[in-house]
Amino acid sequence: MVEKLREHIQKRVPLTDDEFAFVLAHFTLKTYKKHQFLIQEGEPVRYAYFVISGLLKLVYTDEAGKQHIVSFAMEDWWETDFQAFFAQSTATLSVECLEDTVVFCLSLENYHKLCDGLQKFERFFLQLTIAGSIAAQRRILSLLTTKAKERYEQLLNQYPTLIQRVPKALLASYLGVSRETLSRFTD
Repeated sequence: MVEKLREHIQKRVPLTDDEFAFVLAHFTLKTYKKHQFLIQEGEPVRYAYFVISGLLKLVYTDEAGKQHIVSFAMEDWWETDFQAFFAQSTATLSVECLEDTVVFCLSLENYHKLCDGLQKFERFFLQLTIAGSIAAQRRILSLLTTKAKERYEQLLNQYPTLIQRVPKALLASYLGVSRETLSRFTD
């Protein structure tokens, strides 16, 4: 599990053994069961999570109680309510396990210690942030400009294993379509 974290970081910045030992000392390994929440709306957000194994969903629940899937996070991805994490406020989003999940947890305090103690970690997080912003822009543009079937095909092409791991009702919510509409694409 430790090696997965190191491989992930080293895709963006090289680390010596001593540097990685410093990095690793700032993370906590936790295990969660399917349907367990890592973050619940209205509660403080203590960590950003790096997924070692398993699958998470990030959800916004509107005033009518309807859930909107913001994103999914599988192996080698980061997830949290980033706004609440960095502002140290209460969550407006929830993070729930869709499978049994193992994550490395990083507190905001340790995030700052890492960035202060190892300058290349600032570059690592900057690269993650840029990639996340690009993905969010693409998702917004896709929702605004493409038909439901095109969005489904984009998701299928970009994340083929995700389609097999996520129930159709959740995929439909993520794509902004009804379960029945999604069934027409997949049956």
